[in-house]
Amino acid sequence: MLQTPAKQRSEPPSGGGGTTAAPARSAEAAASRGLDYFNLFVANVQTGFGPFIAVYLSGQSWTQTAIGVALSVGTVSSMASQVPAGALVDAIRNKTRVAAFSVLVFTASALMFAIYPIPLLVYVAEVLHGVSSCTLGPAIAAMSLALAGRFGMAVRLGRNARYSAVGNGVGAALMGACGQYLSERGVFYLTAALTLPALVTLLPLRRFSMARSANQSAAAEKPKTRVFKVLADRRLLIFCFCAMLFTFANAPLLMLISGTLAARGSNPSLLIGACIVLPQIIVALASPAVGRFADRYGRRLVLIIGFLMLPMRALVFSTTSNSALVIGVQVLDGIAGAGFGILVPLVVSDVAARSGHFNLSLGAVGFAIGIGATVSTSAAGWVADHFGMRHAFYFLASVGLAAVLLAVFAMPETRPEPEEDTGTNGGGATAAASTAPPPPHPPHGA
Repeated sequence: MLQTPAKQRSEPPSGGGGTTAAPARSAEAAASRGLDYFNLFVANVQTGFGPFIAVYLSGQSWTQTAIGVALSVGTVSSMASQVPAGALVDAIRNKTRVAAFSVLVFTASALMFAIYPIPLLVYVAEVLHGVSSCTLGPAIAAMSLALAGRFGMAVRLGRNARYSAVGNGVGAALMGACGQYLSERGVFYLTAALTLPALVTLLPLRRFSMARSANQSAAAEKPKTRVFKVLADRRLLIFCFCAMLFTFANAPLLMLISGTLAARGSNPSLLIGACIVLPQIIVALASPAVGRFADRYGRRLVLIIGFLMLPMRALVFSTTSNSALVIGVQVLDGIAGAGFGILVPLVVSDVAARSGHFNLSLGAVGFAIGIGATVSTSAAGWVADHFGMRHAFYFLASVGLAAVLLAVFAMPETRPEPEEDTGTNGGGATAAASTAPPPPHPPHGA
């Protein structure tokens, strides 16, 4: 696996390396900028596979249940692929090739939606997108680790999150405008086109990878905690249930509101674009502060505050379809997204960073999230078809409230005490760092 040893990132170069240090720093800076823009364009592309699918398929006379099933096919594929995809990325030395292949698969998936949206091709496109998403995430993490090293990873992850949020917002604005003023089919042609600049941004990363490959040394084998002991940790299990309930309640909300607007004869593409842009602005601005808050006051309080935003948002959706209110309430989604997005890797790192099974534990949480997302889209679509949209929103608000209650009464605090960091230079902590990116601590100055 391509990675920059922590020592290289934390010690000044020796006196004899002056002639090669400047070109190396230049290549590293170019690769870092390339990764920034890669995150931005990948986020642009991923936006095309979000709520715009529900809007597009609604216009193709698909029922809410059929749309939910199609989205669930993609979610099941992603859920089933998480662990094997991570193992595959670990086994492939050149991570930029993995990233490039994943982006090309996105291109094919978007074109399947655009050219001929019959059920078979829609299902195939969802499967391809789900699997390639699972290979792209670990590849980005590996490239980030290669650039930043263990001790610079928190800042690097902060930059990743910020550029991804900007990319999501810009992508939603572009695709919302495209759906509003051109055609809903054009959203997927635009998605395919945006994969091309994403591929271009990988070029400096590939050059950096080739320059570093001669200096790679095999990582020493480190002792690991037994897998069952890590996965049976009470904190991890409760967090998995919390994440599953939150995702169950959150995943179908924009799908349902877009269906409501489409049923009333309006074109919701621009509105859905605005509903995506606003939370991304909040995430981009708030993520560093949320991370610092979690370090100071604990993970549990951040989790509860973020979870509370969800039932309130669902209740507002149940009572109105006013465009201004629908967009405004998305501020709550931004708050919840910033908290949950940071806490997933942070809580897992609290529990499993020293075990040598960080990726496995993160995969367990991802599997729980996948279960929630898979079941919820079909379930919410069924409730909407049989009992009406308002009852579907009430149902999701109830599930979101259950997640809040579980966090309040069952979720323990996972923030490590300062004395727990003693001796982290050896053993399990190093093993965890050698196999996965370290936890995304608040990206100060990112």
